[in-house]
Amino acid sequence: MVVDEGSTPPPPTRKTIDVSSPYFLTSDDHPGLNFVGENLLHDGNYSDWKNEMMNALFAKNKVGFIDNSLPMPEEGSADLRNWKRCNAMVRGWLVSAMEKEIKSSVKYVATARDIWLDLEERFGRENAPRAYKLRRTITTIHQEI
Repeated sequence: MVVDEGSTPPPPTRKTIDVSSPYFLTSDDHPGLNFVGENLLHDGNYSDWKNEMMNALFAKNKVGFIDNSLPMPEEGSADLRNWKRCNAMVRGWLVSAMEKEIKSSVKYVATARDIWLDLEERFGRENAPRAYKLRRTITTIHQEI
């Protein structure tokens, strides 16, 4: 296409994302958005935290990034860039809702799904007896003199 001097080239064409799409983000969305207020994830509140995060992710239509109902598209797919962008956003939302120690343990995890699974494994109900036993062991350790 030839552009005359003094005229501006047409803007690049952008595909509009439907508001009902899991790839839709608003101008208010950012990775540091905190959905849980002061209820940051720590060792004793996983169940409440998980419930709040699930509600927020459902409202944002992003649950598919953590429950694997929206897996990463194949390389070369038209949706791959949008998926990666939204995955990065969900990762940011999850990490922003954690205490510093937990945050540092998942900051290099590649997908929101992997962060979610890691947290479930560490803090989920199945591990409550193990966590109790570990805490009890730690609190009863003493040095012999």
